[in-house]
Amino acid sequence: MEKNMVNVYFFGKKYSVPAELTIMTAMEYAGYTLKRGCGCRHGFCGACATIYRIKGENELKTCLACQTQVQEGMYVASIPFFPTDKRLYNIEDLKPNQQVMMELYPEIYSCIGCNACTKACTQDLNVMQYIAYAQRGELEKCAEESFDCVSCGCCSVRCPAGISHPMVGLLARRLTGKYIAPKSEHLEKRVEEIHEGKYDDLIEQIMQKPITDMQELYNNREIEK
Repeated sequence: MEKNMVNVYFFGKKYSVPAELTIMTAMEYAGYTLKRGCGCRHGFCGACATIYRIKGENELKTCLACQTQVQEGMYVASIPFFPTDKRLYNIEDLKPNQQVMMELYPEIYSCIGCNACTKACTQDLNVMQYIAYAQRGELEKCAEESFDCVSCGCCSVRCPAGISHPMVGLLARRLTGKYIAPKSEHLEKRVEEIHEGKYDDLIEQIMQKPITDMQELYNNREIEK
């Protein structure tokens, strides 16, 4: 049975590829060896940020190449790295307040409310909203709203104010985890037990098991609801 083929353009060059492929697998079908811009291949790492435009349409779109199916007349360019501006800081020296955002990421107050960041988000996050939370110092809300960010950078690509949205969300999550969220007592207890050597024998036993037994243990492990 003949495959349904579509014409796509990778970096300006035309290729005919099977219509059921993702952009990533279509690039490989076309002969590209992906040494950068391909990580988990399941939409969780953000490494395969991509921009594309459909022939005859003006709108420039963003996506992750691993989870987006090719379309007829698709012009594709990958952006495996985008220069977001990550400020250097020692989390121990920071305080969870509005002032920290004003000092480290003052450009968030230049936001013009165009919502281009939200439209560009490959995870369908309300990016402009979590930036608004950061502006007001509502760090816990910012952390929650940005929680599923994979730092692909597509939001920053489209921002006229030059905001590094993923870095703002990351700072909010770090501050929330360290200073705002309640401490996990059972985790602290487990860490103490590990330091005391309680699991040394068990770890040694597991390390001696063949890979098939390890896979069986992993696939049938107890998962917390």
